[in-house]
Amino acid sequence: MGYLGRRIGKSQNQGDSSPEAANGAVGGGILDLFSNGYFERQGNIYNAPGIIEAGVVATGGVISDYTDNGIVYRAHVFTSTGELDVTGTGTLGAQADFLVVGGGGAGGSDPGNNGAAGGGGAGGYRSTMPEGPGGPSPSAESQLTLTVQPYTITVGGGGAATSSPGVPGSPGNPSTFSTITSQGGGGGGAAYVSTAPFNGNGRPGGSGGGAGSQSTSSQTAGTGSRVVDPDGPAPTQGYPGGLGHNSSVGPNNMRSGGGGGAGAAGYNANPPASPSDANGAGGAGKASTISGTSTNYAGGGTASNDSDQVPISNNPGAPFGGGSSENVGGSRVGTAGKYATGGGGCGNGRDSDPSAAALGGTGGSGVVIVRYKIATTETQTAKATGGAISFYGGKTIHTFTGSGTFATAPNWSSATVEYVVVGGGGGGGLNEFGGGGGAGAYRTGTTPIGAHPVSTNIQVGGGGIGNRQIQNPLPAGYQGTASYFGTPITSPGGGGGGVDDSASPFPSSTPGEQGMPGGSGGGNALDTSGLPSGGPATGSPFPGTIGATPTSGWGHPGGKGSRSPIGGAGGGGAGGAGGAPATRVGGAGIQLPTTFRDPAQTIGAPGPTSAPTPNGFDTSGKYWVAGGGAGGGPAPTYSPTDGAASSGGGGYWSTPGSSTNPNQMIGAVQNTGSGGGSGAETVPGSFAGASGIVIVAYPT
Repeated sequence: MGYLGRRIGKSQNQGDSSPEAANGAVGGGILDLFSNGYFERQGNIYNAPGIIEAGVVATGGVISDYTDNGIVYRAHVFTSTGELDVTGTGTLGAQADFLVVGGGGAGGSDPGNNGAAGGGGAGGYRSTMPEGPGGPSPSAESQLTLTVQPYTITVGGGGAATSSPGVPGSPGNPSTFSTITSQGGGGGGAAYVSTAPFNGNGRPGGSGGGAGSQSTSSQTAGTGSRVVDPDGPAPTQGYPGGLGHNSSVGPNNMRSGGGGGAGAAGYNANPPASPSDANGAGGAGKASTISGTSTNYAGGGTASNDSDQVPISNNPGAPFGGGSSENVGGSRVGTAGKYATGGGGCGNGRDSDPSAAALGGTGGSGVVIVRYKIATTETQTAKATGGAISFYGGKTIHTFTGSGTFATAPNWSSATVEYVVVGGGGGGGLNEFGGGGGAGAYRTGTTPIGAHPVSTNIQVGGGGIGNRQIQNPLPAGYQGTASYFGTPITSPGGGGGGVDDSASPFPSSTPGEQGMPGGSGGGNALDTSGLPSGGPATGSPFPGTIGATPTSGWGHPGGKGSRSPIGGAGGGGAGGAGGAPATRVGGAGIQLPTTFRDPAQTIGAPGPTSAPTPNGFDTSGKYWVAGGGAGGGPAPTYSPTDGAASSGGGGYWSTPGSSTNPNQMIGAVQNTGSGGGSGAETVPGSFAGASGIVIVAYPT
């Protein structure tokens, strides 16, 4: 029986056009018979024009819908660990493309012996996409067939740098989707130390780490990884790192190799007899359009020392997320690989001060992207380009997890757009009792955009690195970078957490205890000098009800440290001030406005499920951003569901009953603008803040 426009009648080959048809077998009138016969011809072959076949139905990650050659794809972009929950496979086939990139390896460190350390290798790169240059080597992999089930997505974190003499950078962590695993990048080799177990060699990984300098001969570079594939050749995930050497020419004669990338090997240090005795650059990565926009991934980190840097302009790995060396406040710092690219960190050396070691850059976190077909005809057309584009609640939403451009399309008409802009979170303070990093300022409101063409620059601020102990011109963690939707609409980054100066190598006179200012201020460290307050905030206090913010955005100061109880204070959050050492939790975050709470997406961090409803929050436990980082302290006991951890901030918490691993790190959740945490009594250190986010919506 066919249905058309509120009339019900049998199809043409079943009905009778006579009003006296027996048993009510009338076709439903001439119009219904004609229409039904058009749509449902002999043999009941359904051929209704304009009907869109349904594709896979799934939730999770940041959604990007786009059309390519008449096919509408949906991509789920995961910049942090989560879940792809498939609830339907549709009629278009359930084959899925994927891109899985592991976390990048950290650059190696110099133990202060006039040496040079190798660059970190990029995270392993596996994909079904035949993208350039040349696609995943040797060829693109086969698609996976989705079934109705939840898929755990693991996004590997970047390897941590170390200043321990003779120890290479830590390898990155693997990323996984279903049966696909991409290995973390290999750590860069340390500057040579004869008693070290690695002797300056780069570590193996998805792409291998570059070798450190050697006092007698070339070092062995880390190798790119191959993973056994039972259905075909082993996919090559990356390339090896470059070699280092010791030259007999010049006062700073130790040179190291660059980290390998997904598209090319790391560069060897120039031969000792070369006129340009230089460290090796990082290997190039690969580009992919799986998200709907061509994006670069998995570049190797450069090698470096104080006297011989590899600048960004000379590093093939830099456009693909690999770290390069640069001057920061008069000191040469090995920068981190870019988050959500799997880029390797920059190796670093220090030849001007043999008494102090130098840290390389941490590896960039990885990424997982899954895409599938959802339709054969585009049903909704975006009126602008830029970011990940999705449709929800009658609005078109552009989500920027990295910098880009919001540009109107020819079908654009003047409109008032709604936005959320969150700056990058501040880095945590160093040592056992450092302060937590403050969150980036949170700003939301509306702004008019006139007739086409209009192009607006978008910057997504990076998280500030934690205090690096050496070669850090700041006494505390670094401030996060500002995010903006056009420079008039700017959210400053969060302030870095204060440093516990009671521990080596800081003298008691180091003025690093107070948290740094920012959108939300960093928390104070252990207070030995009676500091009156935590790091100040440029943001305005949250009034208690979600709505348009002042131009300064929302932000709060960091908490005040103390000696009794001992500990560092939490960084401020967009929703509240950082906690004192008694709790050490970071300040509360804020939930995104209702416009951006698409239940199919995972934007932001988990949060409270018992928030009061009159102030605009819901109880979903989702969509939270801009939480402060936790302060350090003895025997941490705060729960991962309290304070900062429930809004994206980082820190340590204790696992009750665990004797082998009593402390766990909760990293700041990427693209929330939350602050990084400080260390714990048993695990000293500091951790980077989270990158920010920019989201724009307008009527579809």
